[in-house]
Amino acid sequence: MAGQGDRARGAALGLILGVLEDRHLLAEMEGEDGPLADLPPAERARASRLARTTLRHLGRADAALKPHMRKAPPVPVRAILRMATVEMLQEGAAAHGVVNAAVALARAGQRTQAMAGLVNAVLRKVAETPPQDWAALPPQRLPGWLRGRLDSAWGRAAVTGIEAAHAAGAPLDLTPRDGDAAALAAAVGGMALPTGSVRLGAGVQVSALPGYAEGAWWVQDAAAAMPARLLAPEPGERVLDLCAAPGGKTLQLAAMGARVTALDISEYRMARVEENLARMDLAADLVVADALAWGAPAPFDAILLDAPCSATGTIRRHPDLPFAKDAATIKPLFYLQERLIDRAIGMLAPGGRLVFCTCSLLPEEGEKQVAAALVRHPGLHVRPADLPGIEPGWRDTQGGLRLRPDCWPDRGGMDGFYIACLVKAG
Repeated sequence: MAGQGDRARGAALGLILGVLEDRHLLAEMEGEDGPLADLPPAERARASRLARTTLRHLGRADAALKPHMRKAPPVPVRAILRMATVEMLQEGAAAHGVVNAAVALARAGQRTQAMAGLVNAVLRKVAETPPQDWAALPPQRLPGWLRGRLDSAWGRAAVTGIEAAHAAGAPLDLTPRDGDAAALAAAVGGMALPTGSVRLGAGVQVSALPGYAEGAWWVQDAAAAMPARLLAPEPGERVLDLCAAPGGKTLQLAAMGARVTALDISEYRMARVEENLARMDLAADLVVADALAWGAPAPFDAILLDAPCSATGTIRRHPDLPFAKDAATIKPLFYLQERLIDRAIGMLAPGGRLVFCTCSLLPEEGEKQVAAALVRHPGLHVRPADLPGIEPGWRDTQGGLRLRPDCWPDRGGMDGFYIACLVKAG
């Protein structure tokens, strides 16, 4: 019987092939019926981490493998080689154990067993790669359909910075319930960011941190914490959190004292929102419904719309996205966002505020959506963003915020986001 380490590698290989061959998202495969189903928690975490690290460094792995192969092998064999290369050269695992495990994986698969010898020979050569040579290899390039769009929108230097940020991966950010980032940073040994979040180093066990059991904070990327701060609800205001799951913004709005209605179409994801609210001892009215069909009982004072999008701003956290999506899969989202904006404006009271945001790097899911909404709705205007920690280069000409993963390179970057606060005519 294979050891747990080999089982974790086998599960990681299943995740990688699911992304590359079947274009499934990792989140879809990490449920009860996926490759991780029979693994204990520690091995599940290891398999998930190895799959993500491999996908994040596929380009570098290919560059390290290329001198040792005359042509690329079939996809399953190549996946084993890539994963083992990343495990040795990026994670620093002992070469002997990694090579043996990779050969065992090859021998166990019907599509790979005939090439177990190739796997052994190639990886023994790759293991001799000096660390400085691996470190000098360029980061994984974005796929052509996305790279071209971003190059046109932001320029080649920005794209290069975004790719470097993706290769570095995402840090762990916390949102303090009471808004006191300095106090939370001191308590957990983190760094208070100027926008009000707290950043921690890698390898932190979240549930062991001070304040977890008491609900003093929750995990939320620094960029994702900004839309609720921009909405800035007053205590008692009626606020709708549209497309609310997984619930970080719902928690923020409730902690600010708003009377929150959280709506999402996914019953499964809303169950997570309910669990998080209970852990934090916060309250919100939860509604499982289609936002385009749901009838609001009364107009809202403010609405936060975190619209479904390409999620291209979160690739450093979700390195499977470039391989599982393409231009055809994201175009329908542009129209959906337009309809959601119109629907949200219709549910606002006169003079009410709508914060529209997407975790996207594409202008079609940010600046262009807001510009079109201003044309469709006479009297609607953008309230310029005024938040702590905002850098001058983040503001667009309309008054919204454009955040990219190459912002704050000295602090570990952030997810890519677009945020704008629209005010309805009174």
